[in-house]
Amino acid sequence: RVEQPRICVHDVIGLLQNGETVDSVTRQLPGLTRAPAYDCLGYCEAHLAEIAYLVARQMAEGDA
Repeated sequence: RVEQPRICVHDVIGLLQNGETVDSVTRQLPGLTRAPAYDCLGYCEAHLAEIAYLVARQMAEGDA
């Protein structure tokens, strides 16, 4: 999680995978700045399978 505000890494990654840019993500998620957004990318690389699962689950819930 990104601290203050509590934003899930998979939320940031999900937006980026759907074509958003780091700048647009920081505008959509109040309190998130560029540095933590880029930290999410680094975390994602280190935990790719877990993040992919969470993003897919979140997308499936959105379709329901």
